[in-house]
Amino acid sequence: MYAVIKTGGKQYRVTPGTKLKVEKLVGDVGSSVIFDKVLVMADGDNVKIGAPLVDGAKISATVVAHGRGDKVMIFKMRRRKHYRKTQGHRQSYTEIVIDDFAGGKKAAPAKAAESKSAVEAKAAKPKTEAKAKPAAAKKPAAKAKAE
Repeated sequence: MYAVIKTGGKQYRVTPGTKLKVEKLVGDVGSSVIFDKVLVMADGDNVKIGAPLVDGAKISATVVAHGRGDKVMIFKMRRRKHYRKTQGHRQSYTEIVIDDFAGGKKAAPAKAAESKSAVEAKAAKPKTEAKAKPAAAKKPAAKAKAE
């Protein structure tokens, strides 16, 4: 059993008990978080794909910790221009543990299939003919004078 959730602009494939680091979320350590942006839910052969989200599906998780990632150094330089700039960045994250899955009604198809008579009507329509080319092209002035 797994699901694909969307949070913090990224997508994660999760199963119950999965521990992962996501973009910083609001909530205290030990509190529960619910993800309702579920893109796919699968249980064996039973796969529900959302269009774009699976209706009624929710994934609950528990906040384990908040933290900051490793420092990333940004260094910009223009050679021969006496320009150097150094900058550092540490991204904040929230560590969560996936508890369980809930809901997940069958997603309705995005567009209903066309009826058989509508398909036949389209096939019976005559195709428009291509525009005819001009009958005679005029000769350039230089050639007309020479003849």
